[in-house]
Order: sequence, then C-alpha cells, then structure tokens
Amino acid sequence: MMEMFNSFPNGYKKGKTKFIVVTGSVMSGVGKGTFNSGLANLLMFYGFRVSMIKFDGYLNVDAGTLNPYRHGEVFVLKDGTETDLDLGTYERALHRHLDKDNYLTGGKIFKMIVDKERKGEYLGRDVQFIPHVTGEIKHFIRKLAIKDSPDVLIIEVGGTIGDLENSYFIEAMRELRYEEGRENVLFINLAYIINTAQEQKSKAAQLGINKLMSLGIMPDVVMCRGKEEAIDSIKEKISLVANIPASHVFSFPNLKSIYHASLYFKEQKLDEIIMEAFNFKPRKTHEFYNKWLKFISGINNPKKEVHIGITGKYTNITDSYLSIKNALEHAGAYFNASVKISWIETSELEKEGEVAQKLKGIDGIIVPGGFGSRGTEGKIACVKYAREQNIPFLGICYGMQLGVIEFARSVCDCKDANSTEINFKTPHPVVSLLSEQKNINEMGASMRLGEHPTIVKQNTLAYKIYKKPKIGERFRHRYEVNTGYISRLEEKGLVFSGISADNKEIMQIMELPKNKFHLGTQFHPELTSKPLMPSPIFVKFVRSCLN
Repeated sequence: MMEMFNSFPNGYKKGKTKFIVVTGSVMSGVGKGTFNSGLANLLMFYGFRVSMIKFDGYLNVDAGTLNPYRHGEVFVLKDGTETDLDLGTYERALHRHLDKDNYLTGGKIFKMIVDKERKGEYLGRDVQFIPHVTGEIKHFIRKLAIKDSPDVLIIEVGGTIGDLENSYFIEAMRELRYEEGRENVLFINLAYIINTAQEQKSKAAQLGINKLMSLGIMPDVVMCRGKEEAIDSIKEKISLVANIPASHVFSFPNLKSIYHASLYFKEQKLDEIIMEAFNFKPRKTHEFYNKWLKFISGINNPKKEVHIGITGKYTNITDSYLSIKNALEHAGAYFNASVKISWIETSELEKEGEVAQKLKGIDGIIVPGGFGSRGTEGKIACVKYAREQNIPFLGICYGMQLGVIEFARSVCDCKDANSTEINFKTPHPVVSLLSEQKNINEMGASMRLGEHPTIVKQNTLAYKIYKKPKIGERFRHRYEVNTGYISRLEEKGLVFSGISADNKEIMQIMELPKNKFHLGTQFHPELTSKPLMPSPIFVKFVRSCLN
C-alpha cells in the first residue's frame, strides 16, 4: 500500500504546462484578480495559451449564496457553476469560457474528499491534510492542465498569506514546486505598500513576505501594490527581504482601467522575467496584441460620451454589478465613447417626483438583477419613467420581470400586479415561481443556472441584435413571467421576442416596439461580454443611448 497519495492523473506530462502561483499579503482585496487578468493578456500577446484557476478558502461549495455586499457579484459560468467575480475577470481576459474545473473552494475540496472516503476510495487509510488534502488539490490542478492543455496555468490563491483557511492550499503549492521543479513553477506575491502621511511604508509587506517564506515558498517576483508607483527605496527593501534581484520587484499602482494592466506590465518588462524563468524561446507579438492596442485606443481616445443610470439596491458596492460595468466599457470602446455611470440607489427613490430628478440627463437606464423586495418599487418607477419618456431601457433578469410588472400595472390595468417573490398574495401574479423550482428546498446551486438556448422571433429588435434564430446565454433565476398573463400583455403591445428552446412556456426576452429601445432579458448578457467581443445587446443599447 502506497504511503503517499498519487496526485499525478493518467496522461499527465510534467513540464508540458508551466505554473504561475499568485499569492497576496498584507490584506485581502489587494487586486490579485486584476493582476492575473493583466498577466494572462501579457502572455497572450505572444501567442501563449493560458488557463486560470482560483482557489477560495471559505467552506462554501460555491459562491451562490454569498452576500453581494461582502463579495460583489456572483459570476455564473457556462456550465452553471456559481463563482467569485474573479472568474468573470478571467473570462474577459482569456476571451473564452471557463467551467467548474477553473474554480476550487475549501468546501468543494473537502466535500470531494469526504465523498471519496465514504465510498472507500482511500483504501482504509486515515485521511489527513498531508498527503490527501494537498494531494487532491494538486490532482485537481493537474487534471485541469491535461484538459485545457495550456502553455501556462495561472493559479490564484484567494485570501491573504497567514490566513488559516488557505494554509493547506499554500502547502499544496509548495509541494507542487517540489514535484514539478523550479523551472516549471513560478511564485508571484502581491504585497500591499501602505501610504500614510504622504510616505510609503513597506513594513507590513515585509512581514507578509516573511510569513510566506516561513511556509516554505520563496517568491520569484514581488509586485508592490499600492495607490502610486513604489519608490526605489521601497523596492530595494522588498528585494532584500524576499532575497530576489531588484529587477524582480515591480510596481503595480492604480491604473486608469483594468485593461491597461497588461500593457503596463509589458512596459515594466515582466514578460522578460517570465520568459527567462520558464526558458521560453523569444517570440514576436501575436495578432491579439494589435487587437488589444485598438481596444485600448477606443478607451483612451473617446470622441463622445454617454450617460447611463444603473438602478439597483447594491449600488454602494459597485462590484455587485461588475460585469455590467465591464460590458458597458466594452460597448463604449466599440463606438469610441466614454461611458459615464450614475449609480442610483432605488431603495431611496420614495418621494414623488424624485425619479425624474434622479434620472435627469440620463441617456439610458439599466435595471439589473437582484433578489427580494427591497428597492423594487423604486426600480419599477424607473422602468415607468424610461417607458413614458422613451429613454433606452435594458432590464436584466429581475429587471425584465419588473419591466413586465410595470407594463401590467400601467398599461394592462392589472392593479397591484407583482411577483410572488415580492408579494405572495398579489391579485395579479404576472411573475411567479418556475415550475421546476416549486419542490426545491435547498438554496445552493438550485436556481436555473448556466447557458440555456433561446429561440429568437424574426422581425423583432432581438432578432436585429443577434441576427440568428437561436442563441445561447447564461441564466440565474427562480421566477418567470406567468404564462396566464402573456396573451393579455401581448394584446396591449408587449412582445415576447425570445422564448426558451427547452421549455416554450418560459419567456426569455421581452420588448416594446413602440419605443426606440425598451428591452428586457431573463438571461444575463453581461456575463458573456468580452473586450474584443462586446455583448451584442450592450452594443445596441449603447448605440441607442448615443443616438
């Protein structure tokens, strides 16, 4: 019986994939996701195939039940996996879909181990952190390397060095380097440089690096993260503490946009350090590099401006709507337009006439997704204002449902129409629970999730946008338009231009032809928008706002 756990899956070839392990010290939220996306783009400039994986130490199996105030938006992958928002940042960087194998939580790895132990797959061994937990983590990562076949796999260790909840993952990364060899694994640490009394302080960063080294990991590169460029004396101190050349210590200040990170790293010659570490042969830049420069030019040199109001109830934490913000930036760059966003807290829109005042000067209104009753009447008031004033309106998921409710109340004479999510006793339940959701009691991963096909009706705005009869977009919802009200709504002019290909009774796109752009989607188009491939719905929406 083998004493050690075999973490090498069948078919794995050591050295075929290089690994970059990214850690953060001093504090959480230091910007590892932003750094990783910029790093991925930097490697893609040279034609390397890159994949990414994020480890989150919390014991949730996925991010589906996390509070937006604490963690920002929940990003949904094509296969329905609910993840941390960093996976959205990764997809936008890589310009391709990721899945459940690109996301690992403490809860997921422990559930996997307990399930295997109950089935007797550990052959009577006492299951321990070493070799079983660390071994399963390495096995998970190597399986991803086989599946994606990347030249470089970027591994983000969530949280902060010193956290108990990610300590076993750090140990797994130490073992990974031991087994793969220094030539195949590179460690990068993001150390936050504190700026106090107009002076940069590195003591906390030094202590964080010392803690990392005490865990057996010697960083090869340190990124000095902060509001401003790290001064040379700070870099010298970090170089001495980390025991690396000063040329391996980089500054990573706040930039104009997340999309500038890759070009900034290229200017700092981070690419040369990585090429040398992995013994990559020199390469010329790939066509992706020129496309990226064109995209950045659209951001840097706007010829016009558009003013969008996002009406939500998590607007104090704008990361709750991060993908929408990014989708607007993608569409804005497409038109060489600067997108100015006004965050409108709908739970505060209670006074008569305040809606018109809040939305004054707005070129377009987005009512995003959400859950619960708080702020819904404010959102409905915004939808009504957009419809009556013929201002471009985009309702996403919950926003579409509220658009239907507003139309039913104002146009169809359905007084007090509502969703049963908001008012179970409403006399007109124009939005109600999906039939497939009625017998589900658990909250986690229980909604209609991931990509589902939508049939698009011809001669509609939706068809003009997509230019094809069938599309695939991502969903995350429990409620739907009540089929008992569809004919009544349609008689008054509302058009359901997209229906589910899986279940013809689920309405997935609604629009109002009388207005220049009044459209709602049950799916989340923002989740599939990429810098070089902006969401067609957001492109059409921004065009309507510009006009």
